[in-house]
Amino acid sequence: MTAALVIAGLFALILINVPIGVAIGVVALLGMVADRGTIALYNAALTLFDGATNFPLIAIPLFILAGALMNTSSISRRLIAFVTALIGFIRGGLSMVNVGVSLFFAEISGSAVADVAALGSVLIPAMKRRGYSPSFAAAVTSSSASLAIIIPPSLPMILYGALADTSIVRLFVAGIVPGLMGGFSMLLLCYWFAVRYDLPREEGFDLGRLWRAFKEAIWALFLPVIILGGIFGGVVTATEGAGLAVVAALFISAVVYRELDWARLRAALAEGVVQTSVVMLLVATSAVLGLYLTEIELPQRLAQAILNLTDNRFAVLALLNALLLVLGMFLHGAAAIILIVPIVMPLIHQVGIDPIHFGIILTLNLAIGQQTPPVASVLVTSCSIAKADIWSVTKSNIAFIGVLLFTLIVVTYIPAIPLSLVNLFYG
Repeated sequence: MTAALVIAGLFALILINVPIGVAIGVVALLGMVADRGTIALYNAALTLFDGATNFPLIAIPLFILAGALMNTSSISRRLIAFVTALIGFIRGGLSMVNVGVSLFFAEISGSAVADVAALGSVLIPAMKRRGYSPSFAAAVTSSSASLAIIIPPSLPMILYGALADTSIVRLFVAGIVPGLMGGFSMLLLCYWFAVRYDLPREEGFDLGRLWRAFKEAIWALFLPVIILGGIFGGVVTATEGAGLAVVAALFISAVVYRELDWARLRAALAEGVVQTSVVMLLVATSAVLGLYLTEIELPQRLAQAILNLTDNRFAVLALLNALLLVLGMFLHGAAAIILIVPIVMPLIHQVGIDPIHFGIILTLNLAIGQQTPPVASVLVTSCSIAKADIWSVTKSNIAFIGVLLFTLIVVTYIPAIPLSLVNLFYG
């Protein structure tokens, strides 16, 4: 009974716009005091500290800082110029450029919000000037930005790996094929829209222009190679790779491009601190909620209730997908991970689902949640840049959400797709 009141209280606080990190902490503490008295607060304090000092989680503020540094320099502009020269000559090429640049930027920032903020401010006005509707421009930008949490490095994967005690590097490897699948499917969808609605071409293909754009963007293109090459090559861990990303972003922005002055550095640091504070408050308070849920054995009871319905692995995955899709409509990604992972992991292990496989399923659900109102953090950011109504953008976005749903279904029921590279590299 207390557990039901705690969960209901959590959603009630979220609905009245209490910050999610605060809401989680409040209901967890109240639940612990109700069950065990004020003596439980001593354990809560220790758990808050331990939850926020998990070593793999250091990667989160570092990747956030790397993304903020790149947002203050011309890295995004140079990537856009290169991809435009590469594929912009195709009909509807600017929408395809949007998706293509997101594929590159995803391998640097790990954050969909950073992706849409950095690229949308350039691409959405450009698409509007070329005759694309504001709703379509916002939809393409928003959905392609969600590839940032599927393609490594991914902040949600880091958080999931820490909570589920699962290899973050293997999660990164498992995200490559689904991310590319989603990206190329969106490229095909953009081309279909271009042919159907006679969307414009950009300038014709010019090899000289492509070469000049490549030379300007070459250092930006090296960033994913440096970061992911170091991680996948076993030279650095995921956490050390995040530190490497910051050093590389600083070097390229300040030394190579010479565009990072003290004012921009200060702005990037401030942005990184604010975003990190929000995420780490969620992480710390979620550790307390996880402790409380473990003490009352809610995960075990939920697992048993589902197993009483079915012990078929694919049926369990279908139920979990339905749950995650609903939660994704109302919770931000980090909050959804924090709420669901401690509860469902015993069930995942009990029915024999690979935690790496489930991590990719969870991440894809979060990508869809970023596009589905009412919360839809990435969609809202894109609408704000495009100055478009969220419901008209959602109507234009349905086909792109369909691509993400198709990718989710394929990944859910064909585990070899996300796990093929993991098995190849790690046996």
